Amino acid sequence: MGEGKAGRSGGTAVRRLHVLLCGYEILPKTVSTRDRGGRFILAEPVCAYLLDTDRGWVLLDTGVDPGYSNDPLLRETLFLANGWSPPVVRPAHLLEAQLETIGVTCTDIGHVILSHLHYDHCAGLARFAHARISIQRSEYAWGFGGAPGAGYLLRDYGAPRLDWDLHDGDWEAMPGLALLDTRGHTAGHQSAMIDLPSGKAILLPFDAGDLAENFETEVLPGECHDEAAALAAIRRLNALRTEHDAEMLLFHDPVAIQAMRLAPDCYD
Repeated sequence: MGEGKAGRSGGTAVRRLHVLLCGYEILPKTVSTRDRGGRFILAEPVCAYLLDTDRGWVLLDTGVDPGYSNDPLLRETLFLANGWSPPVVRPAHLLEAQLETIGVTCTDIGHVILSHLHYDHCAGLARFAHARISIQRSEYAWGFGGAPGAGYLLRDYGAPRLDWDLHDGDWEAMPGLALLDTRGHTAGHQSAMIDLPSGKAILLPFDAGDLAENFETEVLPGECHDEAAALAAIRRLNALRTEHDAEMLLFHDPVAIQAMRLAPDCYD
């Protein structure tokens, strides 16, 4: 289980970044912006990010389980019975279908990095029992702690024999791929900074802030494990974006997703 300090090195092992659109969640806006927009319902995208690197294919988050939308029992017991809307996953959103357009299969991916263990970020883990799964130690402990709360579905991440790789704080997966401690939304949330061959920096906040509004006005996510830490995470990511002139790819923003280069297109 490796640990280290995240930082920008002189080169990058990352060749290109693909954005995978894995479906949508139908949510009250207040899930994303604390006490704001209570009358509004948003169709928020669910993403994953595939990196082509000189150390192999790396997947950041795994999308949702399509069974949550098309299996009547799962839809009812895990979502409708709890007052949640099930995610929307169309055939074009399936992870395997998108990987196929790039010429990749799940078995080609040897490293999965999770931002956190909410169901919309890790429900595809069953496809990656062969891979190393990297996560913050504090998030792992919280997720397996017995009663982690809403959004955590043990069936998504509790399979035996997964190869867990636990980290504490900032760490560097490889040159050009830095993971950032942005706990607050959850106990061990992490974000990512990616350096591309072009010299461009990409910032992936995941759920530290769902929408552009979270960063523009420093409004907290609706759900926070630690409010002070969540605000610090937003401010840290804003500072990094300015310092490195980084492009921020928002995970859940329904407007921003429409302007992104979606797979099989890429950022390089």
